Amino acid sequence: MIPASFVIAVDGPTASGKGTIARALAAHFGVPHLDTGLLYRAVGRQVFLDGGNPDDPGDALAATSFPEGLLSDPGLRSEDTGGLASRVSVHPSVRAALLERQQAFAAQPGGAVLDGRDIATVIAPQAEAKLFVTASVAARAERRWKEMQRRGEDVSREAIEADLAERDERDRNRKEAPLRQAEGAALLDTSELSPEAAIEAAIALVERQLAAR
Repeated sequence: MIPASFVIAVDGPTASGKGTIARALAAHFGVPHLDTGLLYRAVGRQVFLDGGNPDDPGDALAATSFPEGLLSDPGLRSEDTGGLASRVSVHPSVRAALLERQQAFAAQPGGAVLDGRDIATVIAPQAEAKLFVTASVAARAERRWKEMQRRGEDVSREAIEADLAERDERDRNRKEAPLRQAEGAALLDTSELSPEAAIEAAIALVERQLAAR
């Protein structure tokens, strides 16, 4: 039997499909969704707008006070901003500044779906359902390349693949909240799955975990 209130944690690397899956899970179960990566993208974007250095902890921490309106900036979805987000996210002070905001979202009545890189390990380790969504670097680069082509951005698949590999290395090896599969999280490899198939598989995995509570 599915509980009345629950948190679903969806973690995984860039372009694995976790955002699409998380949004679909939120719609399916009727709970709100938070893309926590968007918060880090906003910090990275604010550092850029401030003329700061994303590798400087002070500049990055100052950018955590970004205006709410920045979260709707289309520029947050760009590859450049994604790279900035990965760089500011290594700073413990930045992660601490955004922690309370994310945990408050997870604690709201009725539950929530959150996706990111440390949801099940740091933000909501008590989550009733946990997914770790992944895919090969080649598959993820292909998806991101097609997405950027649709937006009219001119970049090679090789450049995207190299960037994703670099981000993975940085995310997995940072000292603070590294990217990893949490204990009890169900693994979902979307390399060979269509978005529809990945969503169907994710819903089945989450329903199984919730029913076991």
